[in-house]
Amino acid sequence: MTARRSRGDGGLHWDESRQRWIATVTLGYDARGKRITRKASGRTKSEAKKKLTEILRDHEDGLTVASSGYTVADAVRNWLDFGLRGRDAQTIATLTSLANNHVIPGLGARQLRELSADDVDKWLEKEAKQLSTRSLETLRSILKRSVTRAQARDKVKRNVVMLCEIPKGRPGRPSKALTLEQVEEVLAADDAGAQMHAYVVVSLLTGARTEEMRGLRWDHVVAYEDQRQAWIPVTEAAWGHKKFAIYVWRSVRASGDTKTKKSRRSLALPKRAAEALRGSWDARPAENRGSGLVFCTANGDELDKDTVRRAFRKVLAGTSLDPAQWTPRELRHSFVSLLDDANVPIEKISRLVGHADTTTTETVYRFQIRPVIQDGATAMDEIFPDDDDDEPGPPG
Repeated sequence: MTARRSRGDGGLHWDESRQRWIATVTLGYDARGKRITRKASGRTKSEAKKKLTEILRDHEDGLTVASSGYTVADAVRNWLDFGLRGRDAQTIATLTSLANNHVIPGLGARQLRELSADDVDKWLEKEAKQLSTRSLETLRSILKRSVTRAQARDKVKRNVVMLCEIPKGRPGRPSKALTLEQVEEVLAADDAGAQMHAYVVVSLLTGARTEEMRGLRWDHVVAYEDQRQAWIPVTEAAWGHKKFAIYVWRSVRASGDTKTKKSRRSLALPKRAAEALRGSWDARPAENRGSGLVFCTANGDELDKDTVRRAFRKVLAGTSLDPAQWTPRELRHSFVSLLDDANVPIEKISRLVGHADTTTTETVYRFQIRPVIQDGATAMDEIFPDDDDDEPGPPG
């Protein structure tokens, strides 16, 4: 006679309708006094016993709510729904797209508790054939954070993604810099309107990030008043002054802050950049100035990066450059390249672009930088000498 299983060890029975062995165990009672029952099945008695043993082991480890039906897709979707609060809308859209197009199709059907490091390694190797290393890093991060969230909620014992290395992906499109001749051509192209012309000129001649440019406000465009010996916003001081600057103190990130503390900086404006901003101000309808943004939509709303990219391509359409081969962020790379060619020390370039140290500048802009030795606005005024030295008068 077969020995009866001990109390708490669960039970096994044959289900004729399903033609499978069913393992059942009671793990306690919920807050309403209802019995918490877990079940597993197998084609053989041994298979069902093994699953029953796993259920009991998980219970002893504290995984009382773990479900054998909880998949990688469930974990990823849970993280997308609840783990991205406070993130920028564009960041959420990017992560959601990568999760839905790569993570879930590749691993989503796998039960989370059965996911192995080998599964993740094979998946990453497959994705490496079509994605860059940077994209692979993001994919691994999505999966790792999703499993970590599930782990914290007793869905799985450990995070196997932590054991996996990121393979080398396809080379991404390298950033490049405009030559001096190309910069002159771009600066002369103003068919896209006063606002986009100012955007391009200020970006090229200050090296501000695209996110910083889109977050720039008119009260952070300042003029130096000799009489008061102070920097005053152009909204109050107007444009009849010799020196102008911008406060790069914010960006369009969710927090409104710049990328790093070092990125928060004040930059003197070359004359050409100040004139472009004045042209944009004069061309702006009065009702459109209320938002306070220097670069905005017709309704005064914040620009998104796609709108800027399309407008930038319109600017390049009036030049000999191929618009499809360039992006707004390469205006910043061109700024670094121009200063480097003008013998500005790497330490000064690093400060001007808001990097924590020269290592970042040399690493990110390694194709534009060469070891050298002078300052932002001064150098730009030397590169692009003003044809007319007359001081700008008050707005008409």
